[in-house]
Amino acid sequence: MAEHHELYRRARWYDIVFERDVGRDLDFLSGLYRREHGQPPASVVDLASGPGYHALGFAERGLRASAVDLRPEMLELGQEKARARGIEVEWRSEDMRELELDEPVDLAICLFDGLDALQTDEDLVRHMRSVAQSLTPGGLYVIDLTHPRDSGYGGYGSFRYEGRRDGVHVVIDWAVNEPLPDPVTGVCETEIRITVEGEGEPQVLHDTARERFLTAREIALLAALSGRLRPIAWYGDYDLDVPLDAGPDSRRMIAVLAKTA
Repeated sequence: MAEHHELYRRARWYDIVFERDVGRDLDFLSGLYRREHGQPPASVVDLASGPGYHALGFAERGLRASAVDLRPEMLELGQEKARARGIEVEWRSEDMRELELDEPVDLAICLFDGLDALQTDEDLVRHMRSVAQSLTPGGLYVIDLTHPRDSGYGGYGSFRYEGRRDGVHVVIDWAVNEPLPDPVTGVCETEIRITVEGEGEPQVLHDTARERFLTAREIALLAALSGRLRPIAWYGDYDLDVPLDAGPDSRRMIAVLAKTA
């Protein structure tokens, strides 16, 4: 499983950088389900959720929503946001390889590269089986990863994220060590640098994690190995009119998997 303890245990720094309006994402995800089933989903689980931005958004739209993450700090921050907005979300601290929901859901999502925390084929197949078990008949599982053109076996690339709030400025430089994935395992050791100003003396922290790169073909094969999921669509952005391809409009790699009968 991924580490990045210095970042993920500092949920408020993470939130300053990554909190955003996810309305477009929610429209896309609801549209996917409606396209398959003729109606919007009634329930959702947000996996590797962090503070649960998508679970919170779906709950505001009236869905039964759950958020799953290993870090208690992230879940506590999500609970604060839910209370402030007067909405109900189920917060679960669970390993997503062993997902066990109280009730099945129509839609499962793992977004913003959350799946790269699972590094072996065995872990990924276990995960997919547990997700399928947690879906209603015909339920969908949506995985969102960086487009392999921008980050993949040919090179990780470099990424900078930053945000400001209440006088605090947080900058996260990702992959400062210019990692290359192992050509056999697809795993690389990734270092990030976190710079914080506005909380006393400026702070600079370094953090590392092992991350797994996946191609679309690998996702399809792992789904087949699970025996419980099958790919039904691929998208290059949160837009039903943008397919996954090599064009400039295709900026993400979004896999849509359906629970098999």
